[in-house]
Amino acid sequence: MKKIFIIFMILAIQSCSKSGGDEPDIVQDPDPVDVENTAPTIPSKVFPTDGLLCTENPLEFRWDSSTDKEGDAISYEVEMSQDNAFNNIIEKKTVSGTSTTLALEKGIQVHWRIRSKDSKGEYSNYSSTWNFYSEGEGMVNYLPFSPTLIYPTAFSKIEGSNVVLEWESSDVDGDPLSYDIYFGETTPPALLKENSLGSTWEVFINPNKTYYWKITVKDDNGGESIGDIWVFKS
Repeated sequence: MKKIFIIFMILAIQSCSKSGGDEPDIVQDPDPVDVENTAPTIPSKVFPTDGLLCTENPLEFRWDSSTDKEGDAISYEVEMSQDNAFNNIIEKKTVSGTSTTLALEKGIQVHWRIRSKDSKGEYSNYSSTWNFYSEGEGMVNYLPFSPTLIYPTAFSKIEGSNVVLEWESSDVDGDPLSYDIYFGETTPPALLKENSLGSTWEVFINPNKTYYWKITVKDDNGGESIGDIWVFKS
């Protein structure tokens, strides 16, 4: 009987030893949450400033650096065009710094804008557009700057039976300016008023219509710049 009891105690001790010595389960960390990449901030243009008559060629373009929330490396895409809508690109360049030097055709109006890009391929929005003139050899007259829309804003809805169209333009030579006004329900709009001396014009409209209009600005030396087609609804 004593031998049987001793064997039973040994088995009990071994059993307790095995259960107490099990390794604890390892808890795995959950998968890390992917952080959404955000675009860099929009660069701020420094030079050439809006409306400038540039006397240097090649010309240095400068802007303030952008920031990136994730700390990614940033590059900059500079675009230049001869039209406000950037349909006629004359130069596009990507650089890593905050300046670049470009040689330009002389005697032309240039529109320029810039955006930033991080190393993951995310772009910022474009900056606002500035325009300037590159100096031309032997030129005695520079074209007026293309008209800029003031009112009504693009694609806005206008209440009432009349609206005052408003725009602005300038001329680096300081020449007197006149305007040809095109307006109508078709595009391109028909000529409404020729050689207007002001930068506003009142038109009468019908309800539930779409209207198109544009301005051609002229100086008294034969220079002429054609504006974009703008649209609003009644």
